[in-house]
Amino acid sequence: MTKQILLMAAICALLAFAGLAQAQQIHLPPSVSQSQGMSSPPVVGADQVQRDQARAANEQRQVEIKRDTEKMAELTQELKDYLEKSQSTVMSIDALKKAEQIEKLAHNVRSKMKQSY
Repeated sequence: MTKQILLMAAICALLAFAGLAQAQQIHLPPSVSQSQGMSSPPVVGADQVQRDQARAANEQRQVEIKRDTEKMAELTQELKDYLEKSQSTVMSIDALKKAEQIEKLAHNVRSKMKQSY
């Protein structure tokens, strides 16, 4: 009989704890109201966002054009120096690779210069 009472008490305790767990509510802090001294955040329209994105894209494009142009000038100078030093009529594989890189960079610069945002 004592075992049955203990078992019933344990079941009642488990049910009570389960009921308490379900009854618990999450208490959130009250929302902070703005005082008169605080200004509201600026509202930016979609047009302004697009203009800002276009401006950022143009700046990035200019940086890439400058970087590619500098690399192209460096490769051109290296190729020129090689051709001045070389006495043979046959170009090395390294010189051909530099010429191909110059061509690719020139194409990239040209296509980026045509883009507009």
